Amino acid sequence: MAKVQGALLPDHDGQAAGPVPFKEVAGVDAIPARPVTEHDAAISGMPRRLVYNNSLPILSYRGFWLLEDWARGTAAMADERRGGFVARPGDVMLATLPKAGTTWLKALAFATMARGLFPPASPDHPLRRLNSHDCVPTVESGLFACGREGVLDKLPSPRLLNTHLPLSLLPSSITDNDDCKIVYVCRDEKDRAVSTWHFIKRIKRIGSDVPFSEVYKSICEGTSACGPVWDHILGYWNASKKEPSRVLFLTYEQMLQDPMGTIRQLAEFLGQPISDAEEETGVVAEIVELCSLESMKKQKINREGSQGVGIKFSNDAYFRKGVAGDWLNHMTLEMGQHLDSILNEKFDGSGFTI
Repeated sequence: MAKVQGALLPDHDGQAAGPVPFKEVAGVDAIPARPVTEHDAAISGMPRRLVYNNSLPILSYRGFWLLEDWARGTAAMADERRGGFVARPGDVMLATLPKAGTTWLKALAFATMARGLFPPASPDHPLRRLNSHDCVPTVESGLFACGREGVLDKLPSPRLLNTHLPLSLLPSSITDNDDCKIVYVCRDEKDRAVSTWHFIKRIKRIGSDVPFSEVYKSICEGTSACGPVWDHILGYWNASKKEPSRVLFLTYEQMLQDPMGTIRQLAEFLGQPISDAEEETGVVAEIVELCSLESMKKQKINREGSQGVGIKFSNDAYFRKGVAGDWLNHMTLEMGQHLDSILNEKFDGSGFTI
């Protein structure tokens, strides 16, 4: 059985219940971060550039631009000789571009999947004492990039995980596995650009004077982190059309407009449909309230804590406005139309529209 906060979790068919907050699993704290140097030769040979006030190196890794630490983590995930990432039956991978709604998606998916173990109305629910990033790890940057991939072996199944990687860079044990599911969230790139800009200004080594124009230009040119964004989006979009039972494609705007419908859709997709009894007792509304921006902002951990191993992020940096259309306060209509025209051209013929 798995141990969380000193308590043993019930087994199901001999396997511990999950998902659980990964930072509360027994033994996780004993796994130290370490420098990951095994792939230095390959990393050093990748094309690179400096971004955000020339403060962060970004590398071209098999057609996508990744922050250097993320590239190291991605290489480690793919390295089967040293173990790499090994999927388990029942694994759920939440995939997003950075600042596309990751924090909210982690909260919604965790609260939905773990509602039997942690009732959403409970005053001691993990999301009332932990940041959602403490519940769901980001595998390439939060584990493999800092040598803490051993955390994955400690987690009970089903594991709920997160990645910012494009589909083509995920290990085949995920992408070719009928027993693993992927949930992808896409956000209006104009709003994501604004959210990215506000977020990176909180990083000391970058500085608050980084111009918005640099973030905007990198997205338009396909050189932003995890970009080209159109290839990132289309990879998951096409997979969702080909295998809708394995890949669920959501939009941030859809989630904002109908959060209760999103939870029902998530639950159904993940094989845990909302029951009639749960509907009657208001479980869906309880999850919406628990995971709302207002509720998460109130939690002490989200006002005072921090995240990150190399680069530290204050937890409150993950909670700004969480709205659609804020781009109008930061760019001209012409800038918005220009970015939309680029994306429309890239998405032409795919069936996906912005």
